[in-house]
Formats: sequence, structure tokens, C-alpha cells
Amino acid sequence: MPSRSQDENLRSYLNREAVKVLAVCSGKGGVGKTNVAANLALAMASRRHNVCLLDADVSLANVDVLLGLQPRFNLSHVVHGEIDLETAILQGPHGLRIVPASSGNFSMTDLAPAGQAAIIQAFGQMSDQPDVLVIDTAAGISPGVARFVQAAQHAVVVVCDEPASLTDAYALIKVFSQNYGISHFQVITNMSASRAAGRLLFDKLDRVAERYLDVVLRHLGDVPRDDYLVKAVQQQRAVFDAYPKSASGAAFHGIAGAVERLPSSARSRGGIEFFFERLFINERQDQGVVV
Repeated sequence: MPSRSQDENLRSYLNREAVKVLAVCSGKGGVGKTNVAANLALAMASRRHNVCLLDADVSLANVDVLLGLQPRFNLSHVVHGEIDLETAILQGPHGLRIVPASSGNFSMTDLAPAGQAAIIQAFGQMSDQPDVLVIDTAAGISPGVARFVQAAQHAVVVVCDEPASLTDAYALIKVFSQNYGISHFQVITNMSASRAAGRLLFDKLDRVAERYLDVVLRHLGDVPRDDYLVKAVQQQRAVFDAYPKSASGAAFHGIAGAVERLPSSARSRGGIEFFFERLFINERQDQGVVV
């Protein structure tokens, strides 16, 4: 018969506040996806949210470089039992916590069952559970990226006003909707000449998607191109932290407010470990494993 403390732990586990998970993705590289992910995470943290930023881009892990951080460890060390998750986490501005990407060929979506269980347990045992998880995925439409987006509550697509970016963003939305059942996408237009130009770009993508796809797109916000954003990158700082009153810094503050207003998913109950359970279940289903 379970003890009283076991019952209390179980109730606490089941009643844990839901974590809002945002998977930031893009059809191609070079559109500022990582910059958007990092600044959005910082903006959410500045609004009194407990935020964790997960760098899931194995091939081009650069969240730490963007923020001027030097990680000693990453998730591969956690999986192999060398350290605990708290040791791997980096501390950023505004209380933001960053989980650095694993180097080389280590990928969370290719882990053996024992490694998957280790990841779920590590995040489930975090002493200070986040209420927002922002994931910087790799660019493109690989199955690994799709699994992250599929497991998240909100798919955030970053697009800029270039023909290749627009074409690849549409391709990503088409593949993820038709092959992975993702029907709602949040779109951030980036490096726009003006807010009006960003809105026109979104409208162009939305018209094509509405005509050919069964999806719902929402314009989460626009980040204008400005000199302060360039200066911040050169200083290895996020523009929201270095120049919060700049046009781009203010834009991220507004986008964070829009994220707060996003509806909760029906599957959003539970802590951060439930996201990873969904991630790994999706992988096993893709591989034809009965779960």
C-alpha cells in the first residue's frame, strides 16, 4: 500500500503546471531562427516566466555562441551518466536557463530506449520546473526536426523576405501538415524593412497555404531589421538584453506578449518530461514500433 508521502508525490506529479513548449523552426538556414529563439526566450523570461531554452540543432549548435557562453557539458554527458542535468545547464540573462546542444552525431531523436528514459528522468527531476520551453530546432524539414515540432504545443516558423525563405517555409508547412498531422503554425517574419512589409510577407504565405493546404497560420509578430540587432550579434549578446528599447528589442517584447495569449493545447497537462515522452513516442511510431 502506497505511503502518504508517495501519494503526495504522485498528486504533485500529476498536478504539475503545464509547460508551454514552442518549437522554433525554419525552412532554410540564414533567416535568423536561432536569434529569434534566443531573444524570444529572453523576452519571456523578462516577463516573469520560468524559461528554459533547449538548443536542439545538433549540426549547427550556436545558441551558446550567440549569447557569448562557453558550455563545458551538454546533454550527451547527461545521457551517459557523467553529470546531472543541472550541471549542464547554462545561466543566461533574466534568469533564462539554456540547455546546450550535444555535439557531433548525438541526437535526442536517435537515442536508444535507455537513453530516452534518461532524458525523460533528467528533465522530470529538475528542481525548478520551467513553465516555458523554447526549442531551437535545426533548419529544414528532416524527420528529427518534425518530431520536435510534432511533440511541441506550438510550431513557430521563422521566415524572411527572400524568395528562397518563403518557398522553403511553405515546403516545411506542407510536409509537416501532410506527413505529421501538424495543422496550426505560428509565423514570425524576421529582418523586415518595416512592420507593414512583414505583414505583407505573412499575407503572401498565408494566401498560398490557404489555397493549397489544410492549415491555419497566425502571424505572431514581426522583427524589423535594425542596426542594433547587428551590433548585439557582434557583441555576442541578445538584442533584447543589450538594446531592449531598440525596434527589434521592442518587437520581441511584443511577440512574447502574443505567446502568452496563445491557447493551451488539450495535451498540455503535465511537466516538461511529458513533452519528451511525446517526442520519443512519435519517433517510435515513425519507426513502426507499437506503443
